[in-house]
Formats: sequence, C-alpha cells, structure tokens
Amino acid sequence: MRTSDTQELRADATRNRAQLLDVATRVFASADAEPSMRAIAREAGVGIATLYRHFPTREALVDAVYRDQVTRLTAGAEELLTQVPPPAALRRWMDLFGNWIATKNGMLGTLLAMIESGEVAHAQTRIELLAAIDTLLDAGRATGEIRIDVTAEDLAANLIGIFTVAPPHDHDDRARRLLNILMDGLRAAR
Repeated sequence: MRTSDTQELRADATRNRAQLLDVATRVFASADAEPSMRAIAREAGVGIATLYRHFPTREALVDAVYRDQVTRLTAGAEELLTQVPPPAALRRWMDLFGNWIATKNGMLGTLLAMIESGEVAHAQTRIELLAAIDTLLDAGRATGEIRIDVTAEDLAANLIGIFTVAPPHDHDDRARRLLNILMDGLRAAR
C-alpha cells in the first residue's frame, strides 16, 4: 500500500470517528432514554461494525462524547472571548452549557455508572468547567461589565438550577428567558 493510500484511509477513519461523535452527541441530546448503539450507527449512516471499530463499548462512546463536550465548553470560553465582548461570550457559553446538559440525557445511566466506578473523573470535570466560567467572569470584570461579587460556583449553581426546571430542547423558550434574566443580574451597575 502506498503512503498516500494509507493517509487517505487514516483521514477516512478520522472523518468516520468525528461523524460518529457528532451524531452520537445529537442522538444522546434528543433521546428520552439511552439509544442503542445500532440506532446511533444507523443515524450516522454507517454499519454497526464501523461504530464498534471506533468505540468498542457503549462506555467508550459515552466517554468520548462526554470528554468532547467538556473540551468544547472549556475551549469555548476562550474562543467566544475572541469573537464577542465578555457579556455576550458569557451568555453564549451558557447555551453551550445547556447543550452539554442536554447531551447527558441519553447517556445518563451509563455516565453515572462510569462516574461511580471512577472511569469518569467528575471532580476534574468540575474543576475544568469552573475554570472556564472564571475565565469568562474575569474578562467581564476586567471591562467593568460583570459584577465582581459573583463566583464561578454561584454561576454554575444558577445554571444547573435553570436547566433543572427548564431542560434545554424541552423548554428552549423558558430556558432562554431564564438565562437572559440571569445575565441581567450578572451585569455590573453602571
């Protein structure tokens, strides 16, 4: 096999894995119960063998989706700050957080078992998410647009409360309204 053929196969495998991850994220977010691996493969337009080649177990797929979402949240904070002012970045990040919460719907049983067994480091995720929130709050404080007395823990608790009473994708309008009210409360007095 020529080098270019090998590279093409690797690129194809990388695309398949990324597609499977994206589809699994969407399926998990829209599911009321944990979807089957077959349903995820079908939705992705690949055979079940392709899915299992990339993710040999349900736990491997859940772990990959979970880690991908945490990475999107943590990197998203910095990225948003390069695109829009801190208050807008914070508000957009709240939507990303809601998407992360929604994704856990269709994988909750597996995820909880993985956290309990220690396969997923829930404490590390918490540290990473609080650091992302701090990044956004610090940027807003530096411009004088965000209150200085709000902590990352305060904001995380508020977000969890909002998405508990208005789960994303179930009550999008209500969640959006509550997030906007929260954002108003975070703004520094001028």
